[in-house]
Amino acid sequence: MKGKLIIGLVVVGLIVFFGISVNNGLVEKEEKVESAWAQVENQYQRRADLIPNLVNTVKGAADFEQETLTSVIEARSKATSITINASDLNDPAKFQQFQQVQGKLSGALSRLLVSVERYPELKANANFRDLQAQLEGTENRIATERKRFNNTAQSYNTAIRKFPASIFASIGGFERKAYFEAEQGAQNAPTVDFGNS
Repeated sequence: MKGKLIIGLVVVGLIVFFGISVNNGLVEKEEKVESAWAQVENQYQRRADLIPNLVNTVKGAADFEQETLTSVIEARSKATSITINASDLNDPAKFQQFQQVQGKLSGALSRLLVSVERYPELKANANFRDLQAQLEGTENRIATERKRFNNTAQSYNTAIRKFPASIFASIGGFERKAYFEAEQGAQNAPTVDFGNS
């Protein structure tokens, strides 16, 4: 009887030790997802901070299209008004909403930078060129951080779905994280037209 009790206690101890180990591993992976998300937000904030300087520089071109500037300003306002925190990464709808407003801001900036082609005095402005280079660099950083986030989220999502970790994940309340996805129509090549339309 005493031997069975010892074996039972050892088995229970092993299960508890294994559960603690799995839980700690999942906590570590979840923290990596949240850290990767913070880097994504950091780059989006950098872009949002650069936009007012870009808009003010472009306003200096007397006859620049006001509608284009207005769309950038409005898109920035919407993009900065919607925030998503680490706990929202489990909510695909909130994540999608955040991604949509950021996509609209990217589109408005692209239209602004393309329309600048018609303004040689603006293209020659050193401040504008510097801001344009910084924005282009920021867009690249955003893409890099989004990729890193997706990789980290994929590792975490895989870990919480694998058996036996999935048992401990459901007990511990670990939920699947959303991914960044391509915008609708992204598979279509863009039309580039530098004509004087």
